[in-house]
Amino acid sequence: MKNTLKLLALAGAMSLATAASAQQTAGTWLGTLGINKITPKVDSGDVSAPALPGTKADVGTDSKPRFAIAYMLTDNVSAEIDLGLPYEHDLIGAGAIEGTGKLGTSQVLPPTAFIQYRFLPANAVFRPYVGLGLTYAMFQKETGSAQMTALLNTGGPGTTFKLNDKMALSYQIGGTVRINDKWFLDATVIKTKLKTKVTFSTGQTQDVRLDPLAVSVSVGYNFKGF
Repeated sequence: MKNTLKLLALAGAMSLATAASAQQTAGTWLGTLGINKITPKVDSGDVSAPALPGTKADVGTDSKPRFAIAYMLTDNVSAEIDLGLPYEHDLIGAGAIEGTGKLGTSQVLPPTAFIQYRFLPANAVFRPYVGLGLTYAMFQKETGSAQMTALLNTGGPGTTFKLNDKMALSYQIGGTVRINDKWFLDATVIKTKLKTKVTFSTGQTQDVRLDPLAVSVSVGYNFKGF
């Protein structure tokens, strides 16, 4: 009888320990804060005539803080919103004008909503996940340089440009590592299929596929309700 009671007590203790360590269960909120680096994978069209044939552009990288909030709809399915500060990217001459340097800068704010599937049990130390989402890329504060004016409007007033805001599909793969009952580490890679059009003040246009790759590392916190 004593042995049976000991076994029952041990089983109960193990059950309580498992429940205490559980995270990412249905109804849990997951907040993460970290750093995100965006690297556009550019496939540039030519600037329309009368620009020099092969007048293309490349786009530089940028890193900014990233904040994300997710809600566990079930023990395995979650909905996430990614937010952050605007990223600032340099536009650089490419193709026939490679070597001309910076043509301008543009900021982009890309809020993204994901539906995710998280593998393994909710209390697993390491929990990989995948996500499918929509990104709305909002371009702002586009500024042309003297090089851009020299190329597109020689001797004329400074050239300006505007990038079209676009909705795009995003694909995500990532994982969390549990530190304790509340805190965890998160790493994620996001690929966005994004194509937009540039319109210059000279009347010329350019189609550009950006297809950015975002890599981030964050610290996260689990909590139930607000």
